Amino acid sequence: MFDRGIAVVGLGYIGLPTSAAIAAQGIKVTGVDINADTVAAINEGRVPIVEPDLDVAVAGAVARGNLSATTQMPEASAYLIAVPTPFKDGKKPDLDYVEAASRAIAPMLRGGEVVILESTSPPGTTERVSRWIAEQRTDLKLPHDAPHAPDVHVAHCPERVLPGRIMVEIVTNDRLVGGLTPDCAARAAEVYHLFCKGEVVLTDAPTAEMAKLVENSFRDVNIAFANELATVCESMNLDVWEVIKLANKHPRVNVLSPGPGVGGHCIAVDPWFIVDAAPEHTRLIRSAREINDARPAAVVTRIAGAAPQGSTVACLGLAFKANVDDLRESPAMDVVAGLAEARPDLRILAAEPHVESLPRDLLPHDSVILTAATDAIHRSQTVALLVDHQVFKRLDSESLEGKTVIDTRGLWPRRG
Repeated sequence: MFDRGIAVVGLGYIGLPTSAAIAAQGIKVTGVDINADTVAAINEGRVPIVEPDLDVAVAGAVARGNLSATTQMPEASAYLIAVPTPFKDGKKPDLDYVEAASRAIAPMLRGGEVVILESTSPPGTTERVSRWIAEQRTDLKLPHDAPHAPDVHVAHCPERVLPGRIMVEIVTNDRLVGGLTPDCAARAAEVYHLFCKGEVVLTDAPTAEMAKLVENSFRDVNIAFANELATVCESMNLDVWEVIKLANKHPRVNVLSPGPGVGGHCIAVDPWFIVDAAPEHTRLIRSAREINDARPAAVVTRIAGAAPQGSTVACLGLAFKANVDDLRESPAMDVVAGLAEARPDLRILAAEPHVESLPRDLLPHDSVILTAATDAIHRSQTVALLVDHQVFKRLDSESLEGKTVIDTRGLWPRRG
């Protein structure tokens, strides 16, 4: 069925775990990425990202000869596109990476393959993949134009895993497979039946595309409520964590946790795809995004107002969430950069245990220095917890004595 193997295009936080999960089933997988350093690392059995159990899975798959990486598009029986889909200026979807991947796949097709878009995308993108391929291969029938007998099947299967649990959830979670035709969906589902223990649900491509956007927008709206509630409680000198704990004792209430904002490539981005598709009908979704986007600036104001002139501030965490190294759309990064701009008199000691050097986006700020958490706290008068990494939970509470503490994650008991 997959005699020419499976190609996974994009070896990031989704593509590489997916490659390892498929390769673990004895299927030959070729990972494709434009980053030569990433390709070299994987071929040596090393992983360029932090994710529990991924290093073992990749090393084992490479050692058994089931996983390799390349910068050149190979021939394969199936292609999975797992490239970034960021937004452009004006919060519009940027599909350039998806288009580039589609056009690179096109010359390798013989007929009989299945092409699956995993990248989170606005409705209609999967059909555009079919059209982009068709523009390159007029000799092949694609499903948008020949739905009853296409030479190549095209479908969408959005990822829905939680960073920090990817290697578990990529196998156990249900998967939604939307085809440009029912047969396209069925052919794509064969790929996921190789390694998924969860239910594989079939639908059409636009519905699958919208369902993924809805999942992340639902989360974003609920987080926005929590963040707005945090702002209200701060203005009234109330402990938002205690308020939420008590409110959640109601059997039908489950308020989420507030924070310094919303980050990552999904929740912070995907709602804008819905807003762009239907701007006149998305007032709530837009408002939620605006609330969450404004949260880092509010945290900067709190820290800037608390830190004495010329003092040192410890900012604990730069990743977008706990226990990962993913900095994409990270509100913690925005807080540190914003604080450096708002208070150039401060020295800012940033502690992020999952990176080895100061992230490129912070290099222009001379006042920001990367150091260990214990050192940062020891040398600072103000401590701002931005990410609830497990390592921060183990910090000695006595080290915070006499310091102004701004805890945006509710990790430590309220002080004072």
